[in-house]
Amino acid sequence: MGKKRRRFKQTDSLETRLTQFAEDMRERAERVQAGDQRNSLLKRAYNADQAIELERQLRQHQ
Repeated sequence: MGKKRRRFKQTDSLETRLTQFAEDMRERAERVQAGDQRNSLLKRAYNADQAIELERQLRQHQ
């Protein structure tokens, strides 16, 4: 018999979780010196912002 899958219900919306993630990435980027690591953190924040916008557009067209 296989492993039991852990399941739980998200209490916050996807938009809220993505917004918090983007804020966290920006805060971490502020504490890092300019360079590849900082650029990577800022890119992750930007991608989260893009995901928020995409999710809003998809929700709007339902």
